[in-house]
Amino acid sequence: MGEQNHSPRKELQHRTRAELTSQAYALGAVSNSMSTFLTFPIYKFVFRQQIHAMAVSEAVRQLWHEGPQYFYRGTYPPLLSKTLQRTLLFGTYDSLLCFLSPVGPHTLGHHWVAGVMSGLVKAVALSPFERVQNVLQDGHKQARFPSSFNILEEFNSYGLWGQLSRGYYRGFWPVLARNSLGSALYFSFKHPIQDGLAEQGLPHWVPALLSGSVNETITCLVLYPLIVLVGNMQSHIGWQSMPSLWVSAQDVWNTWGQKLLLIYCGGSLVILRSRVTWGLTTAIHEYLQRKSHSRKELKTD
Repeated sequence: MGEQNHSPRKELQHRTRAELTSQAYALGAVSNSMSTFLTFPIYKFVFRQQIHAMAVSEAVRQLWHEGPQYFYRGTYPPLLSKTLQRTLLFGTYDSLLCFLSPVGPHTLGHHWVAGVMSGLVKAVALSPFERVQNVLQDGHKQARFPSSFNILEEFNSYGLWGQLSRGYYRGFWPVLARNSLGSALYFSFKHPIQDGLAEQGLPHWVPALLSGSVNETITCLVLYPLIVLVGNMQSHIGWQSMPSLWVSAQDVWNTWGQKLLLIYCGGSLVILRSRVTWGLTTAIHEYLQRKSHSRKELKTD
C-alpha cells in the first residue's frame, strides 16, 4: 500500500518539475530578451572600449558620429543567442545535477561540476552567435560587412576546417574557459548567497534578485580579462590575418599598457549590465519555482 501511494506522488513530482522547468525557462528567456535589448547600448560602449582601448566619452562620440541607424547594429545575434543561452544553460545544469545526485542532497562539488559542464555545452552551441555579434559591433568593419549575411558568406568561403577554426569558432578556447568557470561560480554560490540574505527577513523576491546581482558581480570581476580577450579575438576576420591565442593575449596586454588595472577599463559598465540581467533572471526563476511549488501543494491536497 505504501508503494502504491508513493508511486503516484513521484509521478506528480516529476510532472510538476517538468512543468516548472518549461515555465521557468520560457519566462526567463523572455525577461532576458528584454534585458538584452535594453542594455545593448551599454554593451556596445564596452565592446568599443575593449577592442579600441578608448574612454567612455570617446566611445560615445564614435557611436554618435556613426549615426542612430548603427546604434542597434548587431542586436539580433545577442537577442537570439541569449534567449537560447538561458534555456540551454539552466536546462543542462538541472539535468546534470539530477544525473550526479538523483535523490540529493546536492553538494558544492555537484553544483560546480554541473556548472562547468553546462558552460561547456553553452560554449559549443552558442559561440558562432557571439562571433557574428562581435564582428558586427566593430565599427571598423561596417563598410566591408554591413550585415550578418556578409559575415556568414565570408566564413563559408574558408573551407570546412577554416569555417570552424577561423570562422564560427574563432576564440573558442577563451570562450570555453569563460563560460565554464562563469557557470560554475554562478551555480555554486547562488543558493548560499540567497539563503544568507533570506535569513534577514527580506521579501521573498529580494534575496533572489540580490543573489543573482552579487554573484554575477563577483564572476565578472574574476573573468573580465577573459571577456576582453574574447572580444578582441572574435572581432578579427579574414583568412590571412588571424593571430593565435597567445599572440592575441599579448596584443591585449600591450594595447592596455601592460597594466591589469587598465584592462578593466569599461568593466563597471559590464558589471552593471550583468547585474541587471542576472538579477532579473534569478528573481524570475525563483518566483516561478515558488509559484509552481504552491500549485503542487494544492494538487496534492
